[in-house]
Amino acid sequence: MDSTLLLVIFIVAVALVFDYINGFHDAANSVATIVATRVLTPGQAVVWAAFFNFVAAFGFGTAVAKTVVNGVNMDVVSVYVILAGLIGAIAWDLITWYVGLPTSSSHALLGGYAGAGMAKVALTRGVGQSFEALNPEAIWPTVYFIVLAPLLGLAIAYTLMIAIHWMFRNASPKKMDSWFRRLQLVSAAVFSFSHGTNDAQKTMGIITGVLFTTHRIPDLNVPIWVIFAAHAAIGLGTLSGGWRIVHTMGSRLTRLKPRGGFAAETAAAISIMVSSYLGKPVSTTHVIAGAIAGVGSIKRTKAVRWGIATRILWAWGMTIPAAAAAGGIALLVIRIFTANV
Repeated sequence: MDSTLLLVIFIVAVALVFDYINGFHDAANSVATIVATRVLTPGQAVVWAAFFNFVAAFGFGTAVAKTVVNGVNMDVVSVYVILAGLIGAIAWDLITWYVGLPTSSSHALLGGYAGAGMAKVALTRGVGQSFEALNPEAIWPTVYFIVLAPLLGLAIAYTLMIAIHWMFRNASPKKMDSWFRRLQLVSAAVFSFSHGTNDAQKTMGIITGVLFTTHRIPDLNVPIWVIFAAHAAIGLGTLSGGWRIVHTMGSRLTRLKPRGGFAAETAAAISIMVSSYLGKPVSTTHVIAGAIAGVGSIKRTKAVRWGIATRILWAWGMTIPAAAAAGGIALLVIRIFTANV
């Protein structure tokens, strides 16, 4: 077995580890609302979410994967750039998981990958040319959707809550909750499906990039085995939970009842699936937090704990630059051991 193939196998394994970490880091997004409303226990909720994360393999194709791999110009991409990007993303994910911050695994991956690509250009062409590593046709739409997707989730959740209150205006709160406890099983399943179809594709894009740059595949079409491996990894990660972040998302941001959980999950799922259809990698963390805030603000703005929300926003803002820095540093460390990065 040649050394290049061994390196490819190693990087594919690291990518699947990232996907697994994404699963338990983002498990909170899939189960926080249904746990907070006590419709399911934490154990039941993660099994429910993991199943639909895997079933999403049969979802929205691979457009998001192609956007991810094209975020860095292919003349810059190498196996070492991809490896460094993964290391940067994993490092940031583990740090934020440890302190309980619901940051975006998706944007950590995009940041780490971009940072590693920029570091390579800085080494080969000079620091002033670093941004030449990035493909603006893939990067800028992704940046726009960082803002648009959570706002869409917030707006849809707010609208759904108005519709729910109008439709059930003559029903008692107890009767409403009995209906929405059942409906929330459906909304949680749809949200987990949308989470799987968008997030697993990011890992597919990275693995496809490795296979393409080492001439294992002729083009950037995602192999079937990569699709199933990525969904299996994210599903297993979701089974591992992520209870530090569940606490922040499900109870500290705002208090939820089953009807609010249904509205938040449905709104977030719609926003994510629209983004997936358009081929845009979005943060499921951003979107569900926006939807939860939309649900909370229907009562009054003080129902949302904006101090917690502000802390989350700061963490989001730091994610891409911090992961990019980590990815760049990882590439510099790799450079110590190999001259050709």
